[in-house]
Amino acid sequence: DVQVAESGGGLVQAGGSLRLSCTASGFTFDDRAIGWFRRAPGKEREGVSCISSRDGNIYYDDSVKGRFTISSDMAKNTVYLQMNGLKPEDTAVYYCAAAEVCISTILYGKMYWGKGTLVTVSS
Repeated sequence: DVQVAESGGGLVQAGGSLRLSCTASGFTFDDRAIGWFRRAPGKEREGVSCISSRDGNIYYDDSVKGRFTISSDMAKNTVYLQMNGLKPEDTAVYYCAAAEVCISTILYGKMYWGKGTLVTVSS
């Protein structure tokens, strides 16, 4: 059974940090692309970052460049999203998804989605 799960969300003050984790069961991340997405209240889902294990490429949306860092630990089959300098506008449900490849923050191929983790940034 293939599953993807996020963890690490919570409530943080503006300027604070959180680290989200994305883990998988039933498959490994080492030949896939893993993307982080978010859906803010009343808005559509948007791509935040993606890491492609096949070629090592990393992508960030302009809104998080310089503040968020995506990384992977294949020994733990986990991808992280370190979020620093959080702003109230970063408040959203954050999702990770696994796919075949990513270009920018767009995933291609069969995708597996997690159920999301809520990040709330207070002002």
